Amino acid sequence: MVKAYLVNHTHWDREWYFTTQDAQVLSDQLFTDVLDELEAHPEANFTLDGQMSIVDEYLELHPENRDRIKKLTERGQLFLGPWYTQTDALVPNAESIIHNLIIGILDARMNFGRAMMLGYLPDTFGFNANMPMLLGQVGIKDFLCWRGTDFKRQVQSPYFKWKSLGNRAVFAANFPLGYYTGQIALESKKHLQQFVEERLDPGIKFEAENGNNAEVLIPSGIDQMNIVHNISQTVDDINKLSQHHVEISTYPEFMSKLHDKVLPVYAGELRYPAYSRVHRTIGAVRSKNKRKNFQLEQSIQRRVEPLMLLAKKANIRVSQGLLIKLWKLTLDCHPHDTMGGSVTDNVAVDIDHRFKQAFEIADGLENYIKKRLAQRLHLTDHDVLLFNTDPFAFSGYKTIEFISQSKSIEFDSKYEATIIKSEYTPSRPNIMQLTSKGYEFKTEAGYYKIYAKVKVDLPGLSYCVLHFRDSKKELAELEKKNDSTITNCDVTLEFDGTNFNLKTPERDFKDVIRIHDQGNDGDTYDVSPLRGDHDLILPWTGKLIKESKNGHQRLILSGSWVLPYDLQDRRSKAKQIEVSYQLILTFAAGERVLSGKLIVDNQVLSHRLRLEMKTGINSSQAHAQIQGGFRYTKNVPIENDWQKEFVEKPVNIYVFDRVVGLHDEACGLYFFGKGQKNYELIDKSIFVTLMATTGQLGKANLLWRPGRASGDTTSVGHQMTPTPMAQELGKNSFEFGLAFFAGEDLREGKIIKAVNHWLAPSVSYQMQNYNLFVNRLDNKIWDIEFSSDLPKATLSASYLDLQLDPSLEVSALYPAYTIDHGYVLRLANETGQVIDISGLKSAGYLLVNALEEKITGKYEVGPYDMISLVKLD
Repeated sequence: MVKAYLVNHTHWDREWYFTTQDAQVLSDQLFTDVLDELEAHPEANFTLDGQMSIVDEYLELHPENRDRIKKLTERGQLFLGPWYTQTDALVPNAESIIHNLIIGILDARMNFGRAMMLGYLPDTFGFNANMPMLLGQVGIKDFLCWRGTDFKRQVQSPYFKWKSLGNRAVFAANFPLGYYTGQIALESKKHLQQFVEERLDPGIKFEAENGNNAEVLIPSGIDQMNIVHNISQTVDDINKLSQHHVEISTYPEFMSKLHDKVLPVYAGELRYPAYSRVHRTIGAVRSKNKRKNFQLEQSIQRRVEPLMLLAKKANIRVSQGLLIKLWKLTLDCHPHDTMGGSVTDNVAVDIDHRFKQAFEIADGLENYIKKRLAQRLHLTDHDVLLFNTDPFAFSGYKTIEFISQSKSIEFDSKYEATIIKSEYTPSRPNIMQLTSKGYEFKTEAGYYKIYAKVKVDLPGLSYCVLHFRDSKKELAELEKKNDSTITNCDVTLEFDGTNFNLKTPERDFKDVIRIHDQGNDGDTYDVSPLRGDHDLILPWTGKLIKESKNGHQRLILSGSWVLPYDLQDRRSKAKQIEVSYQLILTFAAGERVLSGKLIVDNQVLSHRLRLEMKTGINSSQAHAQIQGGFRYTKNVPIENDWQKEFVEKPVNIYVFDRVVGLHDEACGLYFFGKGQKNYELIDKSIFVTLMATTGQLGKANLLWRPGRASGDTTSVGHQMTPTPMAQELGKNSFEFGLAFFAGEDLREGKIIKAVNHWLAPSVSYQMQNYNLFVNRLDNKIWDIEFSSDLPKATLSASYLDLQLDPSLEVSALYPAYTIDHGYVLRLANETGQVIDISGLKSAGYLLVNALEEKITGKYEVGPYDMISLVKLD
């Protein structure tokens, strides 16, 4: 007889084919009923899906129930957290996943006394291989999930020890048959014997036989389902019918039992579609949102948070509540359906608005801090305030934005200032201005908005002021050249009229960038090929322009491709549509990374666009950076009869964070991405999916996913749901980089340093009155009198110039949440070696976890691991 531990829960999608507002309406009655039932039955318990956001939304409706929730949580009947939202585990970056835990746990503890300290993700579409390390940052030692396991290929039991890329591990419990294995609905109670014989007992048997387990975990709940009423009596009735013994339990209670068992060990990602779909290609669906998310993460982590710390040191008051609100809006975009894109267009509108709101807060915070500092420095309209928001030195080129009446200006020669783009606004007559005399009318002069590259050496977390003067000659500007080659250092890119060829001292890469197009018969869950369709290699034709000056060089190719309009036209070859594009390839002076930007005016439906980085490197393994580390992936053979084992085709399409490439012993070529997530290794090339468009939420009988439609669209009472917004018509912009490494540079530490330098933000500001809407809040941030006892502000200052091992990455730098007058520094080691940071101990940094709780340990960062430190101001 097997002992089964039954855990009553609800899985709460905040949005899917219904909106967050719809879900809130459902929670109004349901969550109140949960509280009533738990108070009436002290022996019962309930898990509220492991995310705090739904509690926040419920309390908007019922603030009077806060104390009831707190009491039930403290006495172990109601389980809340640890997440703020049920995160996708593949697309958000490491810091976003950690912040999801930080905010969820701190919210639960502050408002309700405790959080459920388990990594509980019951419905996420697969898990990155470094998840145990991320959970360890907040002290979580247990993980529970549904999807992604395969007892034949990974681990032979649903209960195992899951190792990270480095030395971290968690105790893991998998629900191979779903979080609804023991779902006890009213229908189940009415036909209890049938439920036990045909559903519950077979589920218990399956979990027991795989791994020879005498004790198994049976989750009881499903989407938006209420608490099981009078559960004690129901379990008593089940035990009279079952071949096994069932008892009421909790997730923490069951996981504690695993700690005393000898478990099989597994290391790697969880993305096999053996028992459930994981949607291996969803990373390409609604690709605009993936790119927005990447941009937003970069804005928060490398601009706003460091600027807030700089503002604090400069005695500029900024509310941390705004930062938490910004994070919550961002995390609201991270649940699996939301981030994946498997939602209706009605929900997609809400997601887009949420991104809009988050960007507005991020931009507003940055705007406020920059202008307040500029006011303290008494800057003029001929001064540009430039920041280094990293806590270590920067040397290279940054882009500044400023306005000038004329291009006849000059900076100090050491900056090597070069205009890379300018926009002219003509003068306007009869413009009203309020002065000390009253309203006056005048002619407003015309002006240029100028984007210029400047060469700077900046210490860590610093700012400096660049002054420009009027001059008799214009500032240097990119000039058109009659050439098709750009070069930098020892790397050259040439366009031969058909192909782009990259030349390095060690190796030449012919036809290095190609674009492929193919029909997509999939939906908002999965890419799937169109039967009978074939891959199209799109030609590089059109008008080529070269621009260069002072070492900055770029090629601009403008042209168009002719593509079938929709899936039917791909079969019949009837209607063909012209799709215009522009490819911009740039070498910045002194930089070896080739930056690319492909702008596509998408006018066709249901297709997948991929970029091929053709390397010619003979390697069977792709080398990809994921959350907090690097891993190798290789193509696994797929049998012709794969449908016998898998519920979707286990295609060799993997997920990366920012970097993926190929290398041999001598050299490597790597793709740097900005929000692209899926890659595939094919014939010595890396194929990166740029976009995969579709017009349907769920479709049945796909080539790569046979059977029912995902998304309930072929379930009883449901309807097929068109998603025209997921066709992503119109302008789509894809930014990327290509980087070549050889010899000693071909190391993970060097690669991560290169991508961080490539992504280093250019943060600048100018006090000017030509256009008060260049920054949205400028018009309303009035001059103020700063206290006379503040330290005198200087035209340059550095606040945190760390001397770090160059292989270390600064994952986060922000004012502490729980420690007054302190800040958090989180370091990531994305290499396989231990890195010593003992110098930070002597500098006054204290070891903490990500929750800012003091811990003991060595001042070193383990392989593919992170470490958090706190220092008081």
